[in-house]
Amino acid sequence: MYKIYINETPLLLLDNTNGGLVPTVGPELIVNRYSGKAKSLLQYADMLEKTRQYRQVSVYSKDYQQLVKDFESNYKLIEAAGGLVTNPSGKVLMIFRRNFWDLPKGKIDKGEHKEAAAIREVEEETGLRNIELGYSLGETYHTYRTDKGKRILKRTYWYTMKAPDQALTPQIEEDIEKAEWVDLPSFLAGQPIIYRNILDVLQRVH
Repeated sequence: MYKIYINETPLLLLDNTNGGLVPTVGPELIVNRYSGKAKSLLQYADMLEKTRQYRQVSVYSKDYQQLVKDFESNYKLIEAAGGLVTNPSGKVLMIFRRNFWDLPKGKIDKGEHKEAAAIREVEEETGLRNIELGYSLGETYHTYRTDKGKRILKRTYWYTMKAPDQALTPQIEEDIEKAEWVDLPSFLAGQPIIYRNILDVLQRVH
């Protein structure tokens, strides 16, 4: 399964190679077989960019690899990396940027390793130092458009990290207003405004 968030709604690309089950259709769900035409996938993207009335959209195919390839062909791929950082008290480092709570992350520089980029971005966006890299939390995908309307697919690689307690300095020039250590259960119980792909990452910690 390949999950891409488009305007906060997940678009799922599903492997139906062996005739497996596909999601149930419902009033807030769309499930369709892939037509085989790459441009047809943009119909779903355009729809989701205009509305959040659907809980989920799924497209399935018996040629899953071609489905993924065709979807990606419609976008420019940008790769980023970031971290879910905890301190000795078990609190999680969150940032507040552009009216959403988020995790520190940023684009991978040319020739840079994913792990190094993740640490660098956390350092730059929060002022954190002495970071210990942990394990991979996998990837998330979301789309957006540039000011000129170009379609971008962003793949972000996530890692757990540990760091000692220290003062945080949000990177104002990147529109980060706050960088805070939070008790995650209490924080989430307050129903903060947070991106759904970030919620996915928070739920992967073990």
